[in-house]
Amino acid sequence: MANAQRWSGPSDLHLHSSRSDGTQPPAEVLSSAYEYGLRTVALTDHDTTAGWDEATGAAQALGMTLLPGMEFSTRYQGGSTHMLAYLFDPDHEGILAEREKIRADRLSRAERIVRNIRADYALDWEDVLAQRTEDASVGRPHIADAMIARGIVKSREEAFAGILHPRMGYIIPLYAPDPRDAVRLVAAAGGVSVIAHPAGRNRMLPMPIIEELIELGLGGFEIGHRENMPEGQRVLSALAEKHDLIVTGSSDYHGSGKPNLPGENTTTDKNVARIIAQATGTEPVYPD
Repeated sequence: MANAQRWSGPSDLHLHSSRSDGTQPPAEVLSSAYEYGLRTVALTDHDTTAGWDEATGAAQALGMTLLPGMEFSTRYQGGSTHMLAYLFDPDHEGILAEREKIRADRLSRAERIVRNIRADYALDWEDVLAQRTEDASVGRPHIADAMIARGIVKSREEAFAGILHPRMGYIIPLYAPDPRDAVRLVAAAGGVSVIAHPAGRNRMLPMPIIEELIELGLGGFEIGHRENMPEGQRVLSALAEKHDLIVTGSSDYHGSGKPNLPGENTTTDKNVARIIAQATGTEPVYPD
């Protein structure tokens, strides 16, 4: 592994910035990760690569290694599955087309959700736009932050447990590709795909679909994540061993938007090396 000597752990491969639903700009995310002792990270904002350039500059300034990535929204039979994509070509036509479809629907969906909420609460679309940074992908966390600013709720947790919970009837499903299509696209773009928090409560894909994803080129599973359930972790760990898949552990850091802290779960050097070795779409950003 020629690249192994160019980077060092600890490694956290699931971090979000204000380019999607995190609360810090990409450079601050990397600074926070560095302060928590991390030396290799991946920026994986939802359905966007807009933070890659800023994160690259921060990584170089800090002497860190960056694996540019993205958290790809997918949907199977009405359920949401997030696919972490690492080191893919951000200019791949298929990736660009799907990202634009998701981004356009995300904006339209957010506006429709706000209209639904406005029927019962004093919330305007301008309140939501005020919460996003530049051209960040608008999502439910921005709506939650707008409700906090309006005094409707006190925290994101309260918003997601109440008004923004699907059972309340305000939420509209987000367009997203089938996970099988996402795995195909990431592979075609030279990237490595890893299912994010695959064993969360009520979130695990049916085993036949997981097996199909593996056949299509799925890279692995994010086993180390605070939302995963122990039984699901056991099943998926055994499946990863059977198929020689990559296993990662990550924080899913969102700044102050979630309690998750950088490095609370990490990925072994061996598995980081496997991601780097398998990817052909984009090079990691290494320390000078």
